Amino acid sequence: MTELVRLKDVWKTYDVGGQAVHALSGINISISEGQYVAIMGQSGSGKSTMLNLLGCLDKPTSGEYWLGEKDVSKYTDGQLSEVRNLSIGFVFQSFNLLPRISVLANIEVPLFYRGMPRSLRHPKSWELARMVALGDRALHSPQELSGGQRQRVAIARALANDPLILLADEPTGNLDSATSRDIMDLFDELHQRGRTIIMVTHELEIAAHANRVINLADGRVLQDSLNDSTSPGESTPTPPPQPSEDRE
Repeated sequence: MTELVRLKDVWKTYDVGGQAVHALSGINISISEGQYVAIMGQSGSGKSTMLNLLGCLDKPTSGEYWLGEKDVSKYTDGQLSEVRNLSIGFVFQSFNLLPRISVLANIEVPLFYRGMPRSLRHPKSWELARMVALGDRALHSPQELSGGQRQRVAIARALANDPLILLADEPTGNLDSATSRDIMDLFDELHQRGRTIIMVTHELEIAAHANRVINLADGRVLQDSLNDSTSPGESTPTPPPQPSEDRE
């Protein structure tokens, strides 16, 4: 399979009261196109930091992040913003929808910022609304929807620009168990269609939907499991640089 993501000796270091704190310590990971990956770990393990780096919301202190054939770790903030808009779809636990506009308008937001004319973005947004089974609710506001329906809107919006990667941060965290199963069925369907999905979760039942699980502990890969077999997820890291940033 084609390699889509590579983290090469990635460190993320923060200065906390003059002391270096390593949120990520020499991470080496490769993710192929079409894989469905769950990232797990206890609070403070580094999973949120990794998700921020993968989503180009932050940059590593050192090391390389290759997205396709581009080392985006060297990009400026403006270039990272463009990568986020065109290549990465985000699904958040809290949905992050605009409450006063319709479902359809929420789905259109990435297309609007991309500069797509309404004559093109409007039919595409309808298509995405129908794909997530919300065609009959497309003109309603998010406030008129259930939690599961809101998450479906968020997934449709994340797919609007046909991203290389779909990143999901605890996508069922605000949902009941029955609704969570429905949302995970939708993720399974997207994966079957060839989507590359990287999901952060603390729930084993949710992680079981992925075909690969990466467990983090203290900023390192503790276990990298594929089809019930495990393999080392990291090599011996090189010493980190001195920190110059505040910890999140």
